[in-house]
Amino acid sequence: MPPLITTLTLNPTIDLASEAKAVQPIRKVRTFNERQDPGGGGVNVSRVVRELGGETLAMILAGGVTGRFLEELLDEADVPRRSIPIAGRTRISQTVLDQTSQFEYRFVPEGPTITEAEWMAALEAIGEVEGGWFVASGSLPAGAPQDFYARAATIAARRGIRFVLDTSGDALRMALEAGGVELVKPSLGEFESLIGRELRDPALLEQAAVDLARSGRVARVAVTLGRDGALLATAEGTLRLPALDVVVRGAVGAGDSFLASMTLALARGQSTEDAFAWGVAAGAAAVSSAGTAHPRRTEVEALRQRIHQVPAGPVPKGEQ
Repeated sequence: MPPLITTLTLNPTIDLASEAKAVQPIRKVRTFNERQDPGGGGVNVSRVVRELGGETLAMILAGGVTGRFLEELLDEADVPRRSIPIAGRTRISQTVLDQTSQFEYRFVPEGPTITEAEWMAALEAIGEVEGGWFVASGSLPAGAPQDFYARAATIAARRGIRFVLDTSGDALRMALEAGGVELVKPSLGEFESLIGRELRDPALLEQAAVDLARSGRVARVAVTLGRDGALLATAEGTLRLPALDVVVRGAVGAGDSFLASMTLALARGQSTEDAFAWGVAAGAAAVSSAGTAHPRRTEVEALRQRIHQVPAGPVPKGEQ
């Protein structure tokens, strides 16, 4: 049986993406090349895992007519899902690319407030997951306690599930304090906030990441650095990979694509370094595609071959 990667998205979204000749105040801005994607951290991870040939289950909190639309989009994408109903309406985010300036404008609402019964139902659902890897990704909605991911990590550890986390702020800090995390993927800004100081000096960044990995709270730390590539830290040391040179068409979901590809490679038994390279390749493929988290498998594989610092490991038999 191929490894199952279950994801959890407490605050999913419907991502509307479009382009405009120019974004101007007051005037009516006409958009074109519209697309709708099911979005939110864990949802994006499941979609990319599916695209890369992995097995996944997307657990989502969904409510209202927009929640039903989100479910419809996931079904159209052939992503297996489990919905936890909520009273509030699922949020809608919008991204507009200004063709004149090439600036991308992203409008992201807070989303619904969830009740204790609703977030408790999500924790109970984690307790029903049977093995494999579990990715908790995205911001906490209003109403969820800041230690939610810490509780989730504890449940996963109790059930022998590999726990992966991508969030920020107190939710990240408290989950790491609980320990037992296999992989955490902050951006540079999120990592600086966690550590409590600026880490623009590469040596300081590397030392802080290694110190976290050696603390025993998390096995692997992958810090995404945008145009500067990414940094991997384990208790054994660090590895840096530069960003791949691709034509940028959108950045929404690039970090989720990175996380999906790296987690899938780890679940398939590939080395940490090889999995990290697969993450970098998927992130680059995502930014070269329009919409939210749309790396194509063939492009990810081609980009992986361009990373010569890390030898490409074999794809486990039956998953080619």
